[in-house]
Amino acid sequence: MVLTLRSIRAVMGTFFLFFIIFFANNTIGAVFSPKSFKLDNGLQVVVIENDRAPIVLQMLWYRVGAADEKPGESGLAHFVEHLLFKGTKTTKPGEFSRRIARIGGRDNAFTSYDFTAYFQQVASHELETIMRLEADRMQNLVLSDDVVLPERDVVLEERRSRTDNSPAAQLREQVRRALYLNHPYGRPVIGWKSEIENLTTEKALAFYRKHYAPNNAMLIIAGAVKLDQVRALAEKYYGSIPYRPVSPRVRPKEPPHYAHRRVELRNARVNLPAISRTYLSPSYSAGGKQYAYALEVLSLVLGGGNTSELYRRLVVERGIASTAGAWYGGDGLDYGEFGIYASPKAGIDIDQLEQALFEEFGAAIKRGFKKEDIERAKRLIIAQAVYARDGLRAGPNAFGRAFTQGQTISDVEAWPERIASVTPEQVNQAAHTVFEIKNSVTSVLLPGDGK
Repeated sequence: MVLTLRSIRAVMGTFFLFFIIFFANNTIGAVFSPKSFKLDNGLQVVVIENDRAPIVLQMLWYRVGAADEKPGESGLAHFVEHLLFKGTKTTKPGEFSRRIARIGGRDNAFTSYDFTAYFQQVASHELETIMRLEADRMQNLVLSDDVVLPERDVVLEERRSRTDNSPAAQLREQVRRALYLNHPYGRPVIGWKSEIENLTTEKALAFYRKHYAPNNAMLIIAGAVKLDQVRALAEKYYGSIPYRPVSPRVRPKEPPHYAHRRVELRNARVNLPAISRTYLSPSYSAGGKQYAYALEVLSLVLGGGNTSELYRRLVVERGIASTAGAWYGGDGLDYGEFGIYASPKAGIDIDQLEQALFEEFGAAIKRGFKKEDIERAKRLIIAQAVYARDGLRAGPNAFGRAFTQGQTISDVEAWPERIASVTPEQVNQAAHTVFEIKNSVTSVLLPGDGK
């Protein structure tokens, strides 16, 4: 899901706001209250009116990501994202971003396993400009080796700088490969180096033509706009783009996991050792709603800040860790992940911390989690959802991710109510069901020469 928590600190300041809204009204309203319509070509349009500032954000989300690539073409979805800035029949390479900059705006894009998204933020009166530009590259991309091959070198350099030169990133990449035995979530979004080197103009154009269709996208406009204004511009610029058949997303499934896996990486550049364990878990989309909301709450109770179970036990009481926590990633179309982690305090051996981390983790599950801790976690999560209304990016991110991962606008709007309905029994059942050692990978990051 989109409104996941990674730190209790991020929401402490919103608690009082939530207290007033939730308890005074004794009800939980919709989060963003969007308006939506669909064009004849299948493009779904979502409008989030927000008049706090005279700016507008356009996001275009495509239901295609790294997990939709063919075997041997890892990195292609991310590569095509780069190439959409390389010109159309009417726009020269690089001109898209230059035009946005000239009107005082900013733009970018990002790719994950289940989606590719593009965005621009400008003054409200420039909405037509960005809609015209984005609609143009949905159908009129022009590519040649002259622009594709140099950009491939850019992606290779991006991989070198972000992954190959980072021990922590290298370890994360190896963990994913070990966690997923068969599913494409196991390969890196940026791609393997040897496969990036073999990406071509022809492969990029074929991928673009296969997936970049209006009926495979969601357009989200947020900011100082009105529904009728957006509808007229959407019809004008996107409405003429023809519908194209898009193949269903068919992906291989994970086989049964029979053995726990362990990955260790030593590197001289590692200053702070770390221990973690990642479990394959249900996601919100993959038939796991009976567990997903409970796991979201559990991640906060177990490791969401300096009052959480793991932090209190390992950092405060035993004094052997400098940090400890937990996280839940339930926004995958096919699978989710739940992780716990810790780093040792200076002078503490990593083996000692590893033993203590899993001792405390197991003991917490065996004891069960207290009702008051669960209720407190729920209040903090809902507070974050309420606070998200003020920002321009939160709504488009929530709806875009939900759309590309098989969820609906209603799922996003019902998020606070579903979190509020989580019971202690559901949290404890999720913990006992999901945390099977055979479905996990333990990873250790250590200083050393790696020999």
